This record gives sequence, structure tokens and C-alpha cells, in this order.
Amino acid sequence: MLRVHCTVDDLLRVTVADRPAPLVELGLAFEMLQRRDPHPVFRPWRQRVARTLPRPARPVLQLVSPLGAGPLFLDPPSPDLEEGMDQIFSTPAPQVGTELRRMCAIDRPLTPWVRQLADHDREAWQVLGTAVRAAHSSVIAEAWPRILAGFHAETAWRSRILAQQGLRAALTGLAPSTRWRGTTLEAEFPRDLDLTLCGRGIILRPSLFWADHLLVAPQPDGRLLLIYPALTPLPLRDTSPSGDPLTALVGSTRAQALRLLVQQHTTTDLARELAVSPAAASMQTKILREAGLIVSQRDGKAVWHWCTPLGLDLLAHGGTAARRDGAY
Repeated sequence: MLRVHCTVDDLLRVTVADRPAPLVELGLAFEMLQRRDPHPVFRPWRQRVARTLPRPARPVLQLVSPLGAGPLFLDPPSPDLEEGMDQIFSTPAPQVGTELRRMCAIDRPLTPWVRQLADHDREAWQVLGTAVRAAHSSVIAEAWPRILAGFHAETAWRSRILAQQGLRAALTGLAPSTRWRGTTLEAEFPRDLDLTLCGRGIILRPSLFWADHLLVAPQPDGRLLLIYPALTPLPLRDTSPSGDPLTALVGSTRAQALRLLVQQHTTTDLARELAVSPAAASMQTKILREAGLIVSQRDGKAVWHWCTPLGLDLLAHGGTAARRDGAY
């Protein structure tokens, strides 16, 4: 059982992550890869990844557990791969040793290579760097556009639940059997774990690679990172969206723009993401705005755009229909 003992200040500082983190997703992907449960969604994905995983990436398997446990220094929540790699390699030696011992005490073998990592052996850390990059290239890089789209759809949906139904609904809906006892959040967990927070808050981060219990990771700034499974996991987004009803309704460019605008973008940002001119992007936002799907606000020379509740509803219902039709 997981018990997260919150203060009032923690509950007032619940936020939703605004971008996915490639190394967090990588760690969760490797954890899900090693699961032996007959998960109908992830089974074909596991088979494909296990078949194509390059040999240089395989040392990562020694560091992550199918239980969702691994050294915290391996998956910093940075949205940038290179920044995340720098954070891994700048982890203080005492923290590396502590995390590796904790990981091995749960269910990972203390292999000679893991011992060398704990001793900060140069060659062992070079192997780690090569393994993480090879794993990212093989498992994450190609899927990143789908990860990004799925992450933003999920966080937009979760943010709306938080705004409309409140904190209790937003958190108890993260995973089955999650519940509140006073200001303590309880959830099913592979082992007994009690965490007492200190008022710095909670960050909610969905993952498209995880489909089980909540995961927790205390952050250096005192906040708690709470990772939960996205409603639509990555394998359900692997198919080409040729039958996407949202595209059929509003057109491919406007559908793509609407999906991007679950987060605020300027007209210039949107033009760059859509690979069109600023004038063309402005025309698309005008049509979406007149349809009540987005709102726009000028800030100096920039114009910011983002989805309305109607736009979020259309994305949610369009995604559901597309999955029903086999498009996602």
C-alpha cells in the first residue's frame, strides 16, 4: 500500500506537468518491457521492442525493474534529452551508491557492472551513456511525436477534471483503488511505502508506457512527482490516423493545430510546428476561433492561442471515436 501524507500546502500546490520527459518515458518503457503479465495492449509492443532492441542498449535492463523501481538519477524529468544526460552524469557519487543499493534491495541483481557504476568506474559510466542513448534511439525517438500528442491530450483532460470536479476527482481517478483518508492519498502498491510531504506540492505526470499502479519519485526541490498511466497508452496510438474523424471534420491542418493548442502557442510557434507561413497559421486560428474551439489573446506583438472547453471536448470525443474505429 502507498500512503502519501499531504499537508494543506501540498494540496494547494498540485500541478500537472506541461511536457513529457524522454528519460522518464524511457525508464518506464524498459520497466513495461520486462513485465510478464499478459497485458493485451502492451504484448505486441513488448514482442516488437524485444526483437529490435540493439545490444548496446541492453545494460539498461539491469537498472530498471518491472515493478517500476529504479535509480532516481537514471530518469530526470527534464524535457530535453541532452540536459537529462548531463543530469545523470552529474549525480553526486553518494547519491549514486544510495540509489543503486535501494534498487538492488528491491529486485535487481548486484552485477559486477552495477558495482562498477557505484564505484564511479569511468568505463562503466561510458557503457551507461552509450546504453541510454541507444535505448532512446531505439524505443523513444521514433515514437516521440505520438508520445507528445498523447501526453498533451492526457494533461489537458486531467487539467479540466481538476478545474471542473476538483482535486479529489482528479487524484482518485489516476489509478484504480486510489482513495483519500483525510489528507492522506492511498493507492495499491507492490510494497508498503509511506511518504510524508513537506508542503512543496505534487506534480502529476502521465506516462503512455505505464499501465499499472501509481509511481512516486521525491524531487530535489521537495515536491513529489506522481506518475500515473495515461488513459490511452502508446500502443493504441501506433496505427496511422487515416480514419481520424477529427481530421474529416475540420481538415488535417486545423486538426493538427487544435491538438497543438491544448497548450498555449503564439501564431509564430504554431506556424513553425505546422510548417506553414505565419499568415497561413493566422488563417487557421481565425477559423478555429470563429468555431468556438480556441481563444486568442494579444500580448504585445504576439498573439497567444489555446483550446476552449469545446475544443477539448472535440479532441476527447474525436480521439475516442478514432480508437473505436481502429485509427488510434
